[in-house]
Amino acid sequence: MIALYSDAGLPRPLDNRERMQQMINNSSLFVSAWHNHLLVGLARSVTDLVWCYYLADLAVLSDYKKKGIGKELIRRTKEWVGRESMLLLLSVPAAMDYYPKIGFKKCDNSFIIHRLE
Repeated sequence: MIALYSDAGLPRPLDNRERMQQMINNSSLFVSAWHNHLLVGLARSVTDLVWCYYLADLAVLSDYKKKGIGKELIRRTKEWVGRESMLLLLSVPAAMDYYPKIGFKKCDNSFIIHRLE
């Protein structure tokens, strides 16, 4: 997972294995994509299963991008969570053009308090 996040350019605490483990332990749902024994994609979510879910991570190995893997990971996540829950996410700057292409709408009604590093 750390190698995948690193390759995908996700800004996560990759050098802090304990914190990464806590992210895994406290997540609600993982949907993964594999090529043989290689993890090539991952969607990690936090959800209450009835109102909303936060897609915390969407990562695809660079050699596997533009093959529909990210879109399929999101589709399967949505299928598992159900139609009554809305999908929320924060995008890394490099992916801002990707999400509208697969059906996301940019919102102007959200707020954030950034974490202390």
